[in-house]
Amino acid sequence: MTRPFLSLEPGEQPGRYVLSIDARLCVGPEGRQFMFGGVGLASAVAAMEAATGRPALWATAHYIAYARPGTRADIRISMPAQGKSITQARATLLDGEREILSASAALGSRESLSGQWAAMPDVPGWDACEEHPHWNAHLGVSGRFRFRPARGVFADKPPEGATAKDGRLCLWIQPAEADVAIDRVLLAVVADFLSPGIRNATGRRTGGNSLDNTIRYGDIVPTRCVLCDITIETIASGIVHGSMRIFAEDGTLMAVASQSMILRVRD
Repeated sequence: MTRPFLSLEPGEQPGRYVLSIDARLCVGPEGRQFMFGGVGLASAVAAMEAATGRPALWATAHYIAYARPGTRADIRISMPAQGKSITQARATLLDGEREILSASAALGSRESLSGQWAAMPDVPGWDACEEHPHWNAHLGVSGRFRFRPARGVFADKPPEGATAKDGRLCLWIQPAEADVAIDRVLLAVVADFLSPGIRNATGRRTGGNSLDNTIRYGDIVPTRCVLCDITIETIASGIVHGSMRIFAEDGTLMAVASQSMILRVRD
């Protein structure tokens, strides 16, 4: 038996849900923690799947405001288009009347052609890689995952001169809680671990605050862990643009994600 990474409570009206935000869903320094962006997208995906009864095909979130631990976020779902096989849905997360994020998604499935052309990188597997705890593991959501870099540098302070000329980091990620399901909701959380790629690319102690996050789903298959193939594509005007391919252990491409972040230089 598996359980979801996060749990939503039903709201008082149809199409309404509540997410209780505690420190285990947050990031940031003690006393200034805020909800991890991937948690926001994941909760929107979970709510839209629950409201429509259909699996997410694609989802995107626009981050507007921070949500602090102790917040009970109200998630409101609307469905502007409901087809025979695809539903177009929107989700809004609110703290009272203050908007935290807005999200859109397409949900459903259709019988058609299938195939995969993106190949998993040729890197050592989970069992062959050394585990590296996240530098903020003691502060929140990062401690709920295990990390094993397969290519590139995964470190709070990258070694002098350690820059990835191709901006690429390959990172195995696994839920630290063995009974947590690796499903669409969890992958939306994982997709937000793009910021370690900035440190790998620049060789600097950097991070970012998400402006947006988009995830597109492929086949979801059973797997112990996922390989995140992270690429930082460009940094310009203080904004980082990057992408991530998320593979199962058997090489199945389960999701493709991209996002933009406000660059934070912390060294």
